[in-house]
Amino acid sequence: MLEEIISETERAIIFTQFAEWGKVLQPYLQEKLGREVSFLYGATRKNKREEMVDRFQQDPQGPPVMILSLKAGGTGLNLTRANHVFHFDRWWNPAVENQATDRVFRIGQTRNVQVHKFVCTGTLEEKIHDLIESKKELAEQVVGAGEQWLTELDTDQLRNLLILDRNKVIEEE
Repeated sequence: MLEEIISETERAIIFTQFAEWGKVLQPYLQEKLGREVSFLYGATRKNKREEMVDRFQQDPQGPPVMILSLKAGGTGLNLTRANHVFHFDRWWNPAVENQATDRVFRIGQTRNVQVHKFVCTGTLEEKIHDLIESKKELAEQVVGAGEQWLTELDTDQLRNLLILDRNKVIEEE
């Protein structure tokens, strides 16, 4: 998949929850792809981190693939140059994965983004995947998904939802 992405001059982000796994994956991918692959994790110094992100975002000759540990790459980054996100190993909490994926879905993203999650049959990742999916289903049953509930309100319910409650906003003497 990465070979095809690179051949189309696209860029990819790979998230892993294990920094040690990223240290193994980086040289393997560099050899396999014949291209530099960046790796950002918790021990990456601030100036090196900024340099990696700038090269990935701005340099047309920069690394087309960046590996990030989930925790180090989950916040404070804008990686809109990528249009592919790979979750190499699943995290227990889908909100953490979503936050990491959001590094690519930022203001300035002009392309469709594809998210790939690796799940191998019979592994821990499959069990995590099944757990996450069951949590999502439960949340949708309890909370509801989308905005359809809003369209089903009658005029009075909608008015009550949107009206300002002056008694709660202004204390009357």
